[in-house]
Amino acid sequence: MTTATPRIVVPETVRKGELFTVKTIVSHKMETGLRRDEAGRVIPRKIINTFTCTYGGDVVFSVDLHEAVSANPFFEFDLVATESGKLQFTWEEDGGAQYELSHDLVVE
Repeated sequence: MTTATPRIVVPETVRKGELFTVKTIVSHKMETGLRRDEAGRVIPRKIINTFTCTYGGDVVFSVDLHEAVSANPFFEFDLVATESGKLQFTWEEDGGAQYELSHDLVVE
């Protein structure tokens, strides 16, 4: 069973209209399904295949990932602070496992 450890870096507070940076990383091996174990058996594919960030319930950043993405995928993107609300981060793995974090953003 694969486990992933997600982490985020987001400011606690921002001013309305301010552009702020979001940084995310998930510790994950990202098995491509192309490698073999010591006995010669194919190691099954197990990758994070989607990452989504919602802000106040609206999708503001989303990516689809494939075998060519390295282990521990890192994303950095900017958002504009419109109102206080929840940032929800979701990483989905092959087979449906999900890893989630959330952050309550305060807009002054």
